[in-house]
Amino acid sequence: MCEFNVVLNGKTQFKDVVYAKADGGNVLVKNVLGESKEFQNCVITEVDVNSTKLVLSATNT
Repeated sequence: MCEFNVVLNGKTQFKDVVYAKADGGNVLVKNVLGESKEFQNCVITEVDVNSTKLVLSATNT
């Protein structure tokens, strides 16, 4: 299984993510333990399987 680290502004914000959903201007992620975190006013800008990295960028709203 491939778990991702969520990166925002160059810093890892959440680890071991196995689920991500973009909904409007928000991104909801869940990790292997079932914990979830919502990033408001963000979009997914990159998914890199080789680096297990999911990159978010803030929107200007």
